[in-house]
Amino acid sequence: MTSTALVATPGSAQRTRLLAVAAPALLAGYGLVRLVPGSREPGPGWMLGHTALLAGLLCFGPLLLRLHRPGRVSALGLGAALFGLVWSLVQVAVDLCVGAISSTEAAQEHHFEAIQSVPGVLPLVYQFGPLAFYLGLLTLLTHLAVRRTLPWYSPVLVLTGTLAMGASLDLMPLGGALYGLALAPLARRGSEVQ
Repeated sequence: MTSTALVATPGSAQRTRLLAVAAPALLAGYGLVRLVPGSREPGPGWMLGHTALLAGLLCFGPLLLRLHRPGRVSALGLGAALFGLVWSLVQVAVDLCVGAISSTEAAQEHHFEAIQSVPGVLPLVYQFGPLAFYLGLLTLLTHLAVRRTLPWYSPVLVLTGTLAMGASLDLMPLGGALYGLALAPLARRGSEVQ
């Protein structure tokens, strides 16, 4: 470990620990709710799962700022992650709105088709925009691992979790668990990451 420890107040260390646990736990919670029959159509399961996902993504915002260090690579990672986070939040907000106004699965599909047919929405909100979040997060963690600020396995676990979730949303609980393991050093040490 290097000697570039962050100077943090007890309150910021506690917030970092909380965010490092809550963000992946809420992602996993969304994934678990998705596995419940009926949760992929309009109703309480849809709303609960997407609310958990929204909360998890919101936890990542301040956590990304804690992962940032001076330098171009870290700045690029932070910029990409925040850009992608915004589009991920837009996606979840759209999903929540569509779930709230749809009474049937057919109505839900109709609303999604109408929204996604707007030029630019599909790539920005559902494809490349959210992808930037994961690439930026991976860049930040890799930068910290290269600097020996976080263990080598943190970016490896985030990459594995991201690939699992990208392969199937049914693997969101696994992805959330892998993110939790990747961020465990932050959960243990809070802001005092060396």
